[in-house]
Amino acid sequence: MKFILDNWMMIAVALASGGMLLWPLIKGGAVGGLSAEAAVQLINREKAVVVDVCETDEFAAGHVVGAKNIPLGQLEEKLAGAVKNKALPLILVCRSGARSGRAVAMAKKLGFEKAQSLSGGMGAWRAANLPVEKA
Repeated sequence: MKFILDNWMMIAVALASGGMLLWPLIKGGAVGGLSAEAAVQLINREKAVVVDVCETDEFAAGHVVGAKNIPLGQLEEKLAGAVKNKALPLILVCRSGARSGRAVAMAKKLGFEKAQSLSGGMGAWRAANLPVEKA
C-alpha cells in the first residue's frame, strides 16, 4: 500500500497511457479497417458495392474490378445516386486508405451504415495479389 501511495503519479500515467493504447481497439478498430481478404468475402457473400474515391486518373491507372469511381470531393453529391440500396455493405477504396477513411464518415452521414474502408487501399489489394482492372 505504501508503494501505491508513494508512486500514485507514475501509476496514473501508466494507466492513462495504457488506456490510450487500447482506445482504438475498444472504439472498434478505427486504426485498421477492412482487410483485402475480408473485402473479397463481403463482395462475394453479401454483394458489397465497391466505390473508389480516387481521382479519375488514379482510378484509370488501376482499381478493384467492378468498382465505381466517385472522387472524394464529389462523394456527398453522387453517392446516393450511384448506390441505390443503403442496406448493402459499402467498401470505400483509395490509393493508401487515408481518403477512404474520411469517405466512410461521409457515407455514414448519408445513411450508409455498413460503409467500411479498405485498410491499406489499393496497395494492400495489390499486395494480396487480387485482380486489378484498368480503364
